[in-house]
Amino acid sequence: MVVKARRALSEGPVAESDRHAIAMEAVRSLDRAAAKGIIHRNNAARRKARLTRQLVKLTGMAAAAPAAARGRPKKAASGRGAAAAPAAKAPDKKAAKKPGST
Repeated sequence: MVVKARRALSEGPVAESDRHAIAMEAVRSLDRAAAKGIIHRNNAARRKARLTRQLVKLTGMAAAAPAAARGRPKKAASGRGAAAAPAAKAPDKKAAKKPGST
């Protein structure tokens, strides 16, 4: 599928809608292969990115192609890596000591 899509994008006159449909079919097949473990998910992501970049370069669909190429929606922001407000800090141990004790 990926080879067919690359050839359709690089060679001969093919309608723009056909190019997009062929590319999306290749993206779906890459997603399926990654889900079944045939290829690694990073390998599938790399191939999809290259294919999408080639599609955008040829058709000029800068905004629509990357959004359509995403497999599943992003998860909601979780505690890890999110820009959420930090939790309340525990009091500093040095500041909690009494001034007269050593």
